[in-house]
Amino acid sequence: MTLQLFNTLSTQVEALTPADGKAVTLYACGPTVYDYGHIGNFRTFVHVDLLRRFLEQQGVPVKHVMNITDVDDKIIRNAAAQGVSIADYTPRYEKAFLDDLRALGCLSPVIMPHATENIPEMVALIQKLEQRGLAYRTEDGSWYFRINGDPEYGKLSKKDLSGNTAGARVDVDEYEKDSASDFAMWKAAKPGEHAWDTALGHGRPGWHIECSAMAMKFLGETLDLHAGGEDLMFPHHENEIAQSESATGKPFARHWMHVRFLLVEGRKMSKSDGNFFTLRDLLLRGYKASAIRFLLLSVPYRHQLNFTFDGLAESHSAVDRLRTFRQRIEHGPWPAGENAELAAQSREAANAFTAALANDLNTAEARAAIFDLVRHANTAADHGKLQQANVQPILHALTLFDQVFNVIEDHDTEIAREALAWAEHEGKLTKESANLQASLELSDADIDKLIAERTQAKKSRNFARADAIRNDLAAKGILLEDSKDGVRWKRK
Repeated sequence: MTLQLFNTLSTQVEALTPADGKAVTLYACGPTVYDYGHIGNFRTFVHVDLLRRFLEQQGVPVKHVMNITDVDDKIIRNAAAQGVSIADYTPRYEKAFLDDLRALGCLSPVIMPHATENIPEMVALIQKLEQRGLAYRTEDGSWYFRINGDPEYGKLSKKDLSGNTAGARVDVDEYEKDSASDFAMWKAAKPGEHAWDTALGHGRPGWHIECSAMAMKFLGETLDLHAGGEDLMFPHHENEIAQSESATGKPFARHWMHVRFLLVEGRKMSKSDGNFFTLRDLLLRGYKASAIRFLLLSVPYRHQLNFTFDGLAESHSAVDRLRTFRQRIEHGPWPAGENAELAAQSREAANAFTAALANDLNTAEARAAIFDLVRHANTAADHGKLQQANVQPILHALTLFDQVFNVIEDHDTEIAREALAWAEHEGKLTKESANLQASLELSDADIDKLIAERTQAKKSRNFARADAIRNDLAAKGILLEDSKDGVRWKRK
């Protein structure tokens, strides 16, 4: 089923197809590794991951390139404040970001180029723009893009730039303006800054030129899809288009996807307001990365998400419900035969799930289709009407769901251990993080062994020991559920 995706450039929902008929070329703006990523950043990354997973599920390969920005204004500022080089400063935060990405169940990009490893390509792109009269050098040795030379500048963000002052310049990487200025592509080195000696002079690249150069190096002059957060639309993506298309004379990207902002408890996320959260902050509060991913995906990407702790608790419960359901269906036992009505509901759920995602990645409708099936199947099971032939179609629909949402299994054990080690070192262990620590001390095999011991204790009528095992596991965040199908357990 072909994905119909909103195109920011055309403001229309359009079919996303590979230009070469083989693989979709996708460039997604990656992290600037100056600090830990926050949940607002990760809303974009998990939606891009969902997009890729859905395309691949539909048989469309994706050549996914995500850059690592390891030189920019913030990195230089923070490294200087700590008295270290940028090469010593950035690896810690790059590793943290990639660990967070894995914990949230995201696929690794096919290619992850670093800005500092692609300086020659950036220099060559600026030189090409100079030849076309669109790049100029200032007295201090910096190079700027002449936006008045691009009559289409502003076509992505739809900003009215008629008030632009010719020749005005801005040299910071990020800015918020309705009227743009010529922007820096190469910045002359300041005393003490990391810099490169090139044909352009002694300096370093601006943020915008980095993405243009790396995207075209690895994916060609015209991409199928460029994705990122809505905060990057202007000026970053606008500037990418201006540089790239002015150099090649070709469209830079056929399709643009932008993920909306995230609010926290109804407010913009801010450290000063105390509502700024990294993934590690939430893990230390006892939440699972799977529940965080599920919440970030719960609202379609073109709608603003209000991240609340009530919503996170609901997502945690929803993921637990899916896990319990799968375990119930897999382990039965179910009588022979087929419930025709439930079989039809299973097929309908699978089809509705796929159709919802094909319709501009409507994650709300997609998950509703699967939870409708969960309700129908549980009702049938409760009344003895779920039969053996129903198991495979139900699990097929659930598998389709989890191939894309990827929340039924947890992937955050390693990062949770790292966060706990940091909290313990800093003396910041809380009750919730202590419970997490206790839970991680028990492997799945340890838990199964204790459950077997509890079962034997109950058979021997040693109820005191059985209760003690249940209580000890509960204290460590392991909840047991006794059912007619046996004992099921889950981590909080």
